[in-house]
Amino acid sequence: MNHDSYPDSYIRGILNTVKSIAMVGASEKENRPSYFAFKYLLERGYTMIPVNPSHAGGEMLGRRIRARLADIPEPIDMVDIFRASRYAVPIVQEALALTPRPQVIWMQLGVRNDEAAALAEANGLKVVMNRCPKIEYGRLSAEIAWMGVNTRTITSRKASIGGGIQRLSLNRTLARGGATDAAEQAEREDSKR
Repeated sequence: MNHDSYPDSYIRGILNTVKSIAMVGASEKENRPSYFAFKYLLERGYTMIPVNPSHAGGEMLGRRIRARLADIPEPIDMVDIFRASRYAVPIVQEALALTPRPQVIWMQLGVRNDEAAALAEANGLKVVMNRCPKIEYGRLSAEIAWMGVNTRTITSRKASIGGGIQRLSLNRTLARGGATDAAEQAEREDSKR
């Protein structure tokens, strides 16, 4: 995998399949980037689990903060590393010790550790480095396009936001052409309404 550039289909595939995300380095302080990303993904329907040994036992947006990945009682689909790059290898090692193992190791913006990526990939995990799932979700769902940001996706419809928590479609027609199976399925469901 070339970790300098990821195809949209790779990122979209991850965000469409994971359901639970353990955020290592999550902070309950409302002015921290990890808080914004955590809240955003929680509001999009992901099961978010905050991991921070300094705040273990406390709560973040109604979710109990765990000291380490091994303390999480349910399976994790993705580990989102919100720590400095030098901590990535031990976090990946901890993730690999879990049963079942997560499917994805995601390193936040500014976090890149090729050794950690190689270790995860050698054990069958997908890896994303130096990207933010919040930003990627907003870009691929065309949600941030509402604010004038070029997302390289084309849609004539604003996604409907009703009551309650819901995920927006990450499967829009791309500017370079083509649509994913999920986009075509969503189109069929829309036409039934």
